[in-house]
Amino acid sequence: MIKKVGVVGAGTMGAGIAQITAEAGFDVVLVDLEEKFVNRGMENILKNWNKAVKKGNRTDEEIDQIKLRLTGTTNYDNLKDCQLIIEAVVEKMSIKKELFGKLDRICPADTIFASNTSALSITELAASTSRPTTVIGVHFFNPVPAMKLVELIPGAETTAKTVATMKEFCNTIGKEAIPVKESPGFIVNRLLIPYINEAAILFDQGVASAAEIDQAMKLGANMPMGPLALADLIGIDVCLMIMEYFFNEMADSKYRPALSFRQKVRAGHLGRKTGKGFFDYN
Repeated sequence: MIKKVGVVGAGTMGAGIAQITAEAGFDVVLVDLEEKFVNRGMENILKNWNKAVKKGNRTDEEIDQIKLRLTGTTNYDNLKDCQLIIEAVVEKMSIKKELFGKLDRICPADTIFASNTSALSITELAASTSRPTTVIGVHFFNPVPAMKLVELIPGAETTAKTVATMKEFCNTIGKEAIPVKESPGFIVNRLLIPYINEAAILFDQGVASAAEIDQAMKLGANMPMGPLALADLIGIDVCLMIMEYFFNEMADSKYRPALSFRQKVRAGHLGRKTGKGFFDYN
């Protein structure tokens, strides 16, 4: 039974996962490499809880009780008594493998390792551990507290018991888990990122401006947000990484990344998080 959950990576996704997990009644340890990252993640969680109190969705007393269940630290040894670890670090296979190897030496053999990867192979990641049967993909969506979906991705050796345990966990934290066979990008990103990439190609070709492309999709396809504003929200570096992964994995030219993705990443214009991408947020 899962009682204590470790979340590794205190960025936007990790902090969101830690927040909703603590709210659901689990003890949570939020870990990152440096104190400043942990502090920033904890501050973002507290801001969300303060907003909830102001809106009347939570009471101060409720938040005080939830806070007792959440700990932030840079000490990975504090994860040794967790029954579940959710990884939410940078989307690079080498970094994730290194982390899982480290966690493999710290955690008991029956601890489940779950990756929040948005596209990468769970089977390959699991092979970096001595417990491939208890490694699984659990892909949350941004913003985590608001988005209902979780994609649940077993690797080649993930057991049915691990899948069932994680499905129950997702239900407990208020998410709907959709099982997905392992495939690059799973369901949502396999459809979404090429759509964004095609919009960027239209932009590159001068077919229309970024604002015009987005407005066309909002008015003509009833999209709540245009594809290029969505790229800025996701992070243009993340979009590029996923498209490159698709292109390399499937060797199909339809997944070739748009030139503007590369140019903007080289310029450091990664979207909202840097203040500039396809649109200017400064």
